[in-house]
Amino acid sequence: MAPFVERGNDHDVRNTTFGSTTCSGAKSGGRVRLPPVKGLGELERTVMEVLWARVDAGQGAATAREVGRALANERDLAHTTVMTVLDRLAKKGFLQRERDGRAWRYRPVASRASYVAELMLGALDLTGDRNAALAHFARSVSGDEAEVLRRALDDLMKRPPG
Repeated sequence: MAPFVERGNDHDVRNTTFGSTTCSGAKSGGRVRLPPVKGLGELERTVMEVLWARVDAGQGAATAREVGRALANERDLAHTTVMTVLDRLAKKGFLQRERDGRAWRYRPVASRASYVAELMLGALDLTGDRNAALAHFARSVSGDEAEVLRRALDDLMKRPPG
């Protein structure tokens, strides 16, 4: 498994363990990949969305009870089910957890954007011709999206090597 670090973030990921794979990288240029994205089920993705929304809102890590409350309008889940899903996501390497009294607090290891990028890279890995797939993708995006890609590539080219 190749490594992934979200470019431009403030987190320095070095010798990070994702599930059973230890990855090395640095924010200056290494890539530390998330665990295989296909390992997320529908409920796991829903729980991740709750946690990403909390990060986006500046609320930080959440307990199983807080995640369960956030999901209460959508799903009627037992507290033990939420705890199990959070524990599995932590074991798979998608979440970090820390003790808070008798409870655990969970936070995503990477952003929603990093997760989506990994989905895209995974799909690209399935192609027989990465160049053709990238060219087709570039032709299929809107003008605004093409401009975002252009700026990202320009920024990448301006970075010093290494």
